[in-house]
Amino acid sequence: MRQSNLYILLYAAGITIVCGGLLALASEGLKERQQANIELERKANILSTVMNIEDGVNVAEVYNKRVKSYVVDFNGNMVDGVDAASVNVEAEYKKAPEKRLLPVYEFRSESNPDKLEFIVVPVHGFGLWDKIWGYVALQADLNTVQGVIFQHKGETPGLGARIASEDIQNRYRGKKVFEGNELVSVVMMKGEGFDYSDDPHKVDGMSGATLTGKGVNNMLKDYLSCYVNYFNKLKQQQAGV
Repeated sequence: MRQSNLYILLYAAGITIVCGGLLALASEGLKERQQANIELERKANILSTVMNIEDGVNVAEVYNKRVKSYVVDFNGNMVDGVDAASVNVEAEYKKAPEKRLLPVYEFRSESNPDKLEFIVVPVHGFGLWDKIWGYVALQADLNTVQGVIFQHKGETPGLGARIASEDIQNRYRGKKVFEGNELVSVVMMKGEGFDYSDDPHKVDGMSGATLTGKGVNNMLKDYLSCYVNYFNKLKQQQAGV
C-alpha cells in the first residue's frame, strides 16, 4: 500500500511539473502575440472615440497614419523620452494628480496631417465594485465631446455595466466640458428617461446604477482636470499667442 501511495504521489508530482512547464512555455511563446493584441485593442479604442471602425479596416494602419501621441505633465509641459503607449494609466491614477504622466493622442486630418481634428485623452477611476476606464475625444475647440469609450472590470450586468454600451456612450456626444474657462465636465444625472438635450453639461442616467454613474462623473472630472493646463496651452498655440 505504501508503494502504491508513493507511486501515486510521484506520478501526480511529475504530471504537475510537466504540465506546469508546458504552460509556462506556451505563455512565454504567446507573450509577444498577446502584447500585440493588447496594443491593437488600445489603438482601436482610441480610434473608436472619433470614428466608426468598419469591418475590414486596418486599425494599425489608420492609427499610424492619423494619430500622433506624446506625454505631458500636470502643468501642460511635454515630457521627453516617454512613449504614450508605455504609460500605465491605472498606476498613474494612484498618484496625486500633480505627479501623473498624462498621455495625449492627436487625431489629424487625413488630407492635411498638419490639421488637428481631435484630441483624445485617457480617463481612469472607480465604479461601484471595481476600476473603470476609457478615453474621451474632444473636438479641435478642446471643449466639445466628439466621443467617449468606457470600460469596466466588475460593474453589475444590465445596470452599471451599461457604461460600456453605445447607448450610454452616445449620450456624451456634443456635450461641453468647459463653461467659459472653468472645467465643469459632463455629469451623468440620477435616474433615467429624462431629456437633457438642452443642457451642454448633463446626460441621462442609468436606472439602478446611481453609484456607477457617480464613479463615471468623478473619473471624468478628475482626469480632465489634470489636462486643463495642457488644454490652455494648446488653445494659446491655436490662437497664435
